[in-house]
Amino acid sequence: MDESVNNDNKIRNNAASGFSALELSQKGSENIPDEYITSKHLIYNSPATLAFNSPGAEGFGVKRAGLAVPGSVMLIVSPGCCGRNTSDITRIKGYEDRFFYLEIDNTDLVTGRHLKKIPDAVKEIVDFCGKKPSLVMICITCVDALLGTDMERVAAKAEEKAGIPVRPCYMYALTREGRKPPMVQVRQSLYSLLPKQKRRGTSVNILGFFAPVFESSELFLLLKSAGVKTIRQISTCEKIDEFYKMGEANFNLVVNREAEAAADDLQKRLGIPSIELQRFYDPDRIEKQYRALGRALGITEQEEGENDNLPENLGRILWNSRLGKKEALDSINKLKKDFPKISFSIGEVINANPFELAVTLVEHGFVVKEIFANPDPDYFYYIDKLAALSPGTMIYSNMEPTMLYYDIDSDEASEGDMYKCRVTLGKDAAFYHPSYLHVNWNSDEQPFGFDGCRKLFDAIYQALNSGRENLIFKGVRR
Repeated sequence: MDESVNNDNKIRNNAASGFSALELSQKGSENIPDEYITSKHLIYNSPATLAFNSPGAEGFGVKRAGLAVPGSVMLIVSPGCCGRNTSDITRIKGYEDRFFYLEIDNTDLVTGRHLKKIPDAVKEIVDFCGKKPSLVMICITCVDALLGTDMERVAAKAEEKAGIPVRPCYMYALTREGRKPPMVQVRQSLYSLLPKQKRRGTSVNILGFFAPVFESSELFLLLKSAGVKTIRQISTCEKIDEFYKMGEANFNLVVNREAEAAADDLQKRLGIPSIELQRFYDPDRIEKQYRALGRALGITEQEEGENDNLPENLGRILWNSRLGKKEALDSINKLKKDFPKISFSIGEVINANPFELAVTLVEHGFVVKEIFANPDPDYFYYIDKLAALSPGTMIYSNMEPTMLYYDIDSDEASEGDMYKCRVTLGKDAAFYHPSYLHVNWNSDEQPFGFDGCRKLFDAIYQALNSGRENLIFKGVRR
């Protein structure tokens, strides 16, 4: 660890409340400070949080996720202010005519009379649509959470009246830190539609994302080399019948922990077991995970060079990481060679676990100045590693009220600063540092495995290379 990094992080950012990796590690996962727990304080809904916190914002929030089933529509039952937020989504191609609204007024909130209107509203929607929807999702908000509404019962009545499947989804910010957050619940609702059917040994589902994994990911080659012929993702199902066929899978590959509850339900209801993978950016962690997957699928590893030129041995070659890992490492080493002095700020609006990504960068010789993300107890494996490798890395919460006072100019590069080459990863980190070079890395299409690692480091390299003239003496400028 470069001593200058510790010096760079000893001075905290004005009145913004945060803790270093070392301090958090010493406190432990059982004593996470209140600053990171949104139920313990007022929420600062900063511009940095809007991309994932606002109900109608971009990305796959509850509303877009709830319409992942082909041919589905959504009834939003809410006060007018919550409904208006959805207008942003209706601008996205494919969502223009899929939202309907049932506005709740003050009398509804007091008497609960709006609940009796929902089945009639669903029936009206079905009759109105030229083509009968495959599913109606009923999206309700925090007001019904406070009322204690039994939406499963309401949805069942609506389904009986409309004659098509009806499922609830919950836009409850209040339950974000609860046992079943909104994005966990919406996955359970969607996959509860899958009917029981004969399972096929050559069919696999990828669960977790609402957009497809990059087709270039070696994950698909790995599965096919193990005898898998059909790989389904909810995002690639064009028709409802294709979605229903996800119920024939031999097993589910869970690539996002928010889909764990849905996978558990499918195992109990349909008998489909699951294997869980995580998205890593460190090539060694990716390799170890693939080896474990290979053992789970019954693929035995072979010695280096043994028939590795034969197509039928492609799977074994991949398990031994002689294809994919080298390309990922080459991209990392190229970035390190040409830009050895980079300082990163990492946000949580990113296709990555920001803590795993931070550890990966530090382990490969880069500097991580700060992370804007809440330290979940499950992330302390990485926080402990950061504490050992980069103890001064600061960790801030986007929604902590004192972030209102975060001074975006207090830590700009000064003359003689060896880390003038500064990069933000994630849209929220870019908000705090407008003068840095930005790599958002949060497209709908999802990176995974060695391919995802290579794409990320190539994206950073391209961004830095395009601004090379400004990096040497003037810092990074947009």
